[in-house]
Amino acid sequence: MLIVRNLRAGYKHFEIKANFSVKEGSFVAILGPSGSGKTTLVNAIAGFVPLETGSIEWKDENIAILPIGDRPVSILFQEHNLFPHLTIEKNVSIGLKPNLKLTSSERDKVLRTLRRVGLEKFVKYKPAELSGGQRTRVALARAMLRSKPLLLLDEAFSGLGPALRLEMLALIMDFVEQENMTLLMVTHDINDAIKLNQQIIFANDGEIAGPMDLTKFLNSNEQNFRGYLGSGKKEI
Repeated sequence: MLIVRNLRAGYKHFEIKANFSVKEGSFVAILGPSGSGKTTLVNAIAGFVPLETGSIEWKDENIAILPIGDRPVSILFQEHNLFPHLTIEKNVSIGLKPNLKLTSSERDKVLRTLRRVGLEKFVKYKPAELSGGQRTRVALARAMLRSKPLLLLDEAFSGLGPALRLEMLALIMDFVEQENMTLLMVTHDINDAIKLNQQIIFANDGEIAGPMDLTKFLNSNEQNFRGYLGSGKKEI
């Protein structure tokens, strides 16, 4: 279980407060207006934003005291964080060994992962030669290779069209389910949350609420939720 306990984190001009727990294997969408603290929350869990107070516990261990690289976390950003001078194969291989000194069995694992996301024909390409959707698949393949139990997505699909977005979401849900991972996904699109059809964490002006069932969130009369969703009724 992931337990965020008495967390306060952020910057001089903005901070978030959070107390929540997420069961292992859950899919959770993190929703809220722009500037509400969604990205700050996942960056705190990943270690990019230091905590002022509180703890982040995974399986009874406070991972907030661990270096970033030692946390049981992989994170996908909107920008994908690919290295433009490296081939697709090497960009993915970094997820396994940052020094790129792979054994033959490790290289086979990289190639199998690239096949899994449909990029086996692009191993020698560089990021600039790929489409936005293909670059997203590269970042996903790297996360797959890391095999960390917590997967965080920070608007990772926001630059994609509707059809490709659904395709990528289905791919990642299938992967997360097969590997029994826990997914926390920052998104501005309520339809992503409906596709996940599990739980919602809602951020508003640094206050983190949830997790709550999707149906409860959509049907709630709570003012902040209704203000975010608008007057249009959403169907699951």
